Amino acid sequence: MEDPPRIEFPCDYPIKVIGLSNRAFREEVIAIVKTFDPSLTDQKIAFRPSTGGNYESIKVQFFATGADQLVRLFERLKKVPGLKMVL
Repeated sequence: MEDPPRIEFPCDYPIKVIGLSNRAFREEVIAIVKTFDPSLTDQKIAFRPSTGGNYESIKVQFFATGADQLVRLFERLKKVPGLKMVL
């Protein structure tokens, strides 16, 4: 059996957050990610509405320093009201 690929830190790491399409959700997600990567710029953030417009995916390419940082980030994001999924 082959070992899964390992992430070499530090690196730019992509995440996708899916939740309700509203300003409060968007602002809270971005604020949380910025606490983990203060250098995050608008160029590393992309928004995509769902077909019906009720949901939105937020793709962020942030600077990850280690696996523990990823775990803490995902734990914080999972508490955002309106969240459906974090990938």
